[in-house]
Amino acid sequence: MAPSEEAPAQGPVVGRFAPSPTGRMHAGNVFAALTAWLVAKSQGGKIVLRIEDLDAERSKPAYVDAAQRDFEALGLFWDEGPYFQHDRTEAYRAAFDELRARDLVYPCFCTRADLHAASAPHRGEKPVYPGTCRSLGDEEREARARERTPAQRLLVPDERIAFIDQVQGPYEQNLASDCGDFLVRRSDGAFAYQLAVVVDDAAQGVTSVVRGVDLLCSTPQQLYLQGLLGLPHPTYAHIPLLVAERDRRLSKRDRDAALDALLERFKTPAGVIGHIAGITGLAPTCDPATPEQLLATFDPTALPAAFDDLVQVRWR
Repeated sequence: MAPSEEAPAQGPVVGRFAPSPTGRMHAGNVFAALTAWLVAKSQGGKIVLRIEDLDAERSKPAYVDAAQRDFEALGLFWDEGPYFQHDRTEAYRAAFDELRARDLVYPCFCTRADLHAASAPHRGEKPVYPGTCRSLGDEEREARARERTPAQRLLVPDERIAFIDQVQGPYEQNLASDCGDFLVRRSDGAFAYQLAVVVDDAAQGVTSVVRGVDLLCSTPQQLYLQGLLGLPHPTYAHIPLLVAERDRRLSKRDRDAALDALLERFKTPAGVIGHIAGITGLAPTCDPATPEQLLATFDPTALPAAFDDLVQVRWR
């Protein structure tokens, strides 16, 4: 079965901004948001703003406010939201309870050290969970639960999930051999990203997901969850990562690419947008430009041809 190969439902295009409020935005965040905005708006669509604050310890209210101000200053306006994941716990719980009622989840008692020792990186992507806790009996689970609160994993079949990415092209993953059973709830009780994002995308009507290529390998798991929960499949476009150097993606620690530094270097929001558009291939030059000005010539079908490298773009 490959539900992801079905044609997505026709209707209004709804894209999303989904910042994590763990630090100030950097050039890579702006590139992803700008591309998502252009893809949606060029098709007469709209943008939802979702604050992905599942990680309560690292999420800070100051960064929530900063993200909204930064989007507005850059001309990246949204049409709906902001929605907050911390308000969505009951929706995640309902989806999790449905999976559990169908005997599709099981407790996992592995520590990070256990996972590191037992798992092997696969195809340069994620480690594959080896199923350590899948076959534990009830007595063993009860005994281990007295010592450690378990996480919860989703049982996955030996099944191929394939889809056509709007930038990367055909991509497929065998859930059993390329991924393994994956987390839907953490041991601290928080619901996992994979579950939260599919529930949120469906509830918020998202039909177009534009994000970094580092999340390409997560997409088959999300497509599988959508199928289990009877949720629609968005279209996906995984764009190259802006990197500080080969194989080292930009992060909030790269101060020279942080938004304050960008505004100091390029003087205006249009200067920042134009430079990012120029070095990534969204525009033919690095001249200052607003998102609205870029929209005038943007063609979402030509997006793959815009990038010289579909995986990495060197920040400069």
